[in-house]
Amino acid sequence: MHTLPHLLPSLDTPRSIAILGAGLMGRLLAVQLARRGHRVAVHGIGGPDAEGSAARVAAAMLAPLAESAITEPGVVRMGQHGLARWPELLAELPEPVFFQQNGTLILWHRQDAADAARLRQTLARTQDSVAGLPALQVLDGAGVAELEPGVAGRFHQGLYLPGEGQLDNRQLLTALAAAMQQLNVQLHWHRARNLQDFAPGEPGQPELLLDCRGLGARAQWRELRGVRGEVIRLHAPDVTLARPTRLVHPRYPIYIAPKQDGVFVIGATEIESDDQSPASVRSTLELLSAAYAVHPGFAEARILELATQCRPTLPDNLPAVRVLAPRVLEVNGLYRHGFMIAPAMLDAVLELLHTGQSPLAQRFGLLVQLSGLPQEMTET
Repeated sequence: MHTLPHLLPSLDTPRSIAILGAGLMGRLLAVQLARRGHRVAVHGIGGPDAEGSAARVAAAMLAPLAESAITEPGVVRMGQHGLARWPELLAELPEPVFFQQNGTLILWHRQDAADAARLRQTLARTQDSVAGLPALQVLDGAGVAELEPGVAGRFHQGLYLPGEGQLDNRQLLTALAAAMQQLNVQLHWHRARNLQDFAPGEPGQPELLLDCRGLGARAQWRELRGVRGEVIRLHAPDVTLARPTRLVHPRYPIYIAPKQDGVFVIGATEIESDDQSPASVRSTLELLSAAYAVHPGFAEARILELATQCRPTLPDNLPAVRVLAPRVLEVNGLYRHGFMIAPAMLDAVLELLHTGQSPLAQRFGLLVQLSGLPQEMTET
């Protein structure tokens, strides 16, 4: 394990810390560091609403077993950590944030049974390799109807993943902004700053610089790419779904996340592109058609928003922490798992900052890179 005490200033005493990026990770780190008595300044390209941030366009599902279909066991473990930590983090905030832990329901039509069987095998392998995951439950038609009466008669098989959850991403971003203000964090909204604008450790400069800019940091993370997602927010008061629901489909495996007051977040598309133009007609029709196939009540829903955003992704689709230079630490590559793994990333980074090493990072297989430093500074 790399040790970093000679690369980052000790946080045993209050320090001045600048954070670049006011998305999810930037806000979480700002709040936690300010609570510990540090003088924190946040520089964000957007405003308090986090416009332009990938965190604003998200379903914020906390589904480690469901996501294991496309990711590694380390990310699943990070998701487990997040499910336990989110209630603690939310309890500290000055404004309420919707949080739910009613599990995940996975459904499919008869013609997609083969794809569903392969998914079930993948999830079973994850349960064999990652300790502590609640056992998935195989449902027949009656079981589906009992769990979600609103889809009774439309689906004759399903999988239920107990313990998984979700939260309201926009309520969270707003509550974090309020917490930063309450903790006297210096907030510099609508100001894009680069690493070159700072000289950490010099007189009049912050003692530590944390870069959480996502795709805004591509000048330093040359291998970063954007993965485009498209999300529809609907108001559908006639739809009664009590938990995030996923539909297995060979082309558009959608998710439907019910929020408060009849609002639903629906998404599926994942396109290897940095394009942030509006959603295409094809993807919009596919999302809405799939939602209607799950619950006919969506026919009378009202479209509140059709949004697109690109998520910062590294070549292996895994997150990473990097020390680019003394007093400069970068966090990036959260991909589509931002809300699920953010508490684990937060706690691992806090360990690194306070002790110079992180047992959590080792447990999660989280890559901690020492990049751009002289060899003698990276020896452990």
